[in-house]
Formats: sequence, C-alpha cells, structure tokens
Amino acid sequence: MAVTVEAVQSALKGLIDPNTQKDFVSTRSAKNIKVDGDKVSLDIELGYPAKTQIDGIRSTVVAAVAAVPGVGSVAANVGFKIVAHAVQRNLKPLKGVKNIVAVASGKGGVGKSTTAVNLALALAQEGATVGLLDADIYGPSIPQMLGLAGRQPESEDGTSMDPLRTYGLQTMSIGFMIDVDSPMVWRGPMVTQALEQLLNQTNWQDVDYLIVDMPPGTGDTQLTLAQKVPVTGAVIVTTPQDIALIDARKGLKMFDKVGIPILGLVENMSIHICSKCGNEEHIFGHGGGELMCKDYDVEFLGALPLELAIREMADAGKPTVVGAPDSRAADIYRSIARRLAVKVAERAKDMSAKFPNIVVQNT
Repeated sequence: MAVTVEAVQSALKGLIDPNTQKDFVSTRSAKNIKVDGDKVSLDIELGYPAKTQIDGIRSTVVAAVAAVPGVGSVAANVGFKIVAHAVQRNLKPLKGVKNIVAVASGKGGVGKSTTAVNLALALAQEGATVGLLDADIYGPSIPQMLGLAGRQPESEDGTSMDPLRTYGLQTMSIGFMIDVDSPMVWRGPMVTQALEQLLNQTNWQDVDYLIVDMPPGTGDTQLTLAQKVPVTGAVIVTTPQDIALIDARKGLKMFDKVGIPILGLVENMSIHICSKCGNEEHIFGHGGGELMCKDYDVEFLGALPLELAIREMADAGKPTVVGAPDSRAADIYRSIARRLAVKVAERAKDMSAKFPNIVVQNT
C-alpha cells in the first residue's frame, strides 16, 4: 500500500500533546511531512520550551507514524520555537525580550517570589532563554534567593546595565544597588521610575520570557506595568485560604481592567504532607483556587505543596528547581512552567515587525 501525506496527518491527528492537550495537526506543530516510498520524515515544532519532553514526544510520534500501513521507517525531528506575542494596545515588545510575564498576588506572604524564581528556573531548564526582573522595589528578595546578594551589575557605557547571570538566568533587581538593611523610603513616582529604569536600561539578551516578580497589591507599580510595559500576560499566585483568595480576585480583576490577559492561577501551600507519618493536611483550606478559576474562566495552572525544603533552599540561594531537581516539588514547578509557556504560545503573535516603516518625503 502506498503511503500518503494524508495518512500520516491522520495518524498525527490521533496523537494528543500532553502539554497542550491538543493534537499536533490542529496546533500546526507538524511540519514538512515528506513521503519517499515507505520512508517518512517530518518535523514537530512546538511553540513552547520542552527540553525534558522532546524524547518522549519523538518516540510517541515515531510509533504512531510507523503504525501507518506501508510505512517502513520514520525520521522525526522534534524541537521548539518561541516567538513574540501580542501585548497591550499602543505598546511594542521590549528590545531583547519576546514575552513579558508578570507574576503577581493580591497580598503578601503567599510565596509569590519563590514561585516566580522557580518558574523562571524551570523555563530555563526546559531550554528557554529566561530573564527575571525583581519589581518589588520596597522588598527585593531575588538577590537572596539566587545567591547573588552583595553582587552589583556592570555598565560598559554608563547608562545601561548588564544583567547578572546565574543558573542560566539573566536577572536584575534594585537589591543589587542598595544596602540590604537600607529601607526604600520612596513615594510612588520614584518607585515607578525605578521600575522603568530597571526594565528599559538592562541589556536583556534575546530573552524568550522575562518573568517579572511583582510587589503585592494593586498600586502604582502594577498600574505602571499595565500602562507602560508590554506585557504578554499575568500569573496570579494565591493560597487556598479565603483571605488570600479575596485579594487574589482583586489582582485578577485589576489586570482584566487594564487589558492584560490572565494566563492562569497557581495555588501555593496547597497541601502539607507530614515528613514523619505521611499524613496529608489542607492547612489553608481546599479547592479555593480551582473554584476561583471556574468563577472567572481562568486556567488552574497547578498546586504546590507546603514544604520546609522549598523555603530553606530559597533562603540558601539555591531554589528547589536547581537545588532538588528530582524532587516532587521541582517536577510540579516544571509542569506549571510548561503549561504557562503553552498559554503564552496560544496568544496572538506580535506582528509589529512585519509591517514596514512608511516614510513620507519630497522627491
């Protein structure tokens, strides 16, 4: 029986990508399908980083195509390509950065910074080029969490700064430029100006995702981000307790009002597992995050456990994803990061670079 491209496509339509929950044909991931006698070759181009998933996806694709009657051999090349996606109206993507993702919470104390750091590291482990901006001017914690306390960025031209690099991340924080014990006694305008400078005067290098660790609340910094920073989407971090969810709803509604799409919600400290007896307890309540997602038609990206090790490793400057890469928590962080990247990939692409500049001149 002669093998056809249509038969190969039909086989691929029956395969579901575990990360997108869609088939490879409908997502246009299957490309360059070629049939030469009984030999089939094709490319699978994912729109999200999936370094740890590529071998498994390749094996699944090869097995499915090899089962097509008449196929003798299959050569499948699996990779990924990350592109810039649409941002707020009247704003263009930042130079050197394809996508900006804000990680926010309605209130403090829900583990937002720890989540932001580990998600950034997880995206980097999946093969993306990742930047991390600490936008919490009053309480910068990223330098401590990444083991960079006491380091300062360098500037070759006196006006722009090179991000500090560690664990495969490019990172910038006001904490690199102030004494750790010095309080930031600044009013709102100074804070927003500092945020703009940190963002625009850092030499970000070909960043696929810039994760912005936002301060808690819905104040000046959040409004500046919404009005002046080209954001692809936001992630809300909360805990299951009612008080945290009330504030998380406020944060979600704020982003909705200013035209920044919510990519999903992460429930932190969702469950505690006793290290001695293994008993599971929902200390802060149960199911609140998922219920909120249903109420607002937002995706529930995942739930993280309440573990002493997560806090200890962040305090020690070696967050879970790099400090304990084989742990259950690290695996959850990577799963959430992949799903976050899928949500970004599903956004409309930025087409501003496709249009030529129109110049009117006298001839």
